[in-house]
Amino acid sequence: MKEGLSNLDYISTYETWLAREKRATPNTLSSYLRDVRQFNRWVQQELLSLPQVNQEDVRRYARYLEKAGKSNATVVRSVAALKSFYTYLMSIRVVQINPAKGFTPSRVERKLPAILSNREVDLFLEQPDPSDSKGCRDKAMLELLYATGIRVSELISLDVQDLNLSASFLRCRSRGKERIVPLYKGAVRAMSAYVNDVRPQLLEDPGETALFVNMNGERMSRQGFWKIVKCYQDKAGIHKDITPHTLRHSFAAHLLENGADLKSIQEMLGHADISATQIYTQVVNQRLQDVYSKAHPRA
Repeated sequence: MKEGLSNLDYISTYETWLAREKRATPNTLSSYLRDVRQFNRWVQQELLSLPQVNQEDVRRYARYLEKAGKSNATVVRSVAALKSFYTYLMSIRVVQINPAKGFTPSRVERKLPAILSNREVDLFLEQPDPSDSKGCRDKAMLELLYATGIRVSELISLDVQDLNLSASFLRCRSRGKERIVPLYKGAVRAMSAYVNDVRPQLLEDPGETALFVNMNGERMSRQGFWKIVKCYQDKAGIHKDITPHTLRHSFAAHLLENGADLKSIQEMLGHADISATQIYTQVVNQRLQDVYSKAHPRA
């Protein structure tokens, strides 16, 4: 064990390791650090240090979370964060074993992602008014999101150079990897109108590289885009809870319904493992079952 380092020192260096070595997404970074810091508070109450924790301590902590009313999903996520944290401590030789590795919380049944119908997508994308600057920008963002299935973090990170309108494709970078996603004609038209006519008017700094900017000419924020999505959900009168990820899920499910193969969808979504993509097979099968149950006269 390294001398002179506190629990907070370990967490601080873990954050750097996650970001630089593991190239964790902002969401993963935020959730793992939150879970590890919460665990550290419990460890301090137990008069322990993080390197002293053993497998029984992890079990006790999981029971503590359950008694506090935390959901199974929260417990599973917390243990996953601890496994990651102690993997890091092993890598710098602070501990010899990973105390969280031998503990498996109760399995959580994975819910199928919610998707929009084709009609709901059409209704949603019709809401922005492209005749004004804000509506033109918003339509371009929403069309691009549904056309490519990229994550909201990837969307707001795009630079102008990542878009190739003449060839109808987008270059997306995430976790140190790059992928190319094609664009349908409607998305190309919406993006052309925004890039050529609106974006130059919004910019305060001509050197700004961000593809999507807010009304102050600065890079669009995650929170700003979420507000845009919620605004048009209300305008469309769609009662489903629409998030940026809803459009990503809808993109994948609709491609699968129309004959795209899982491997191609995996590549476009940027999934490292095809098992993450296979859930859309269940989504499509469930939709077919629902249609059958509603439409078959003897169902």
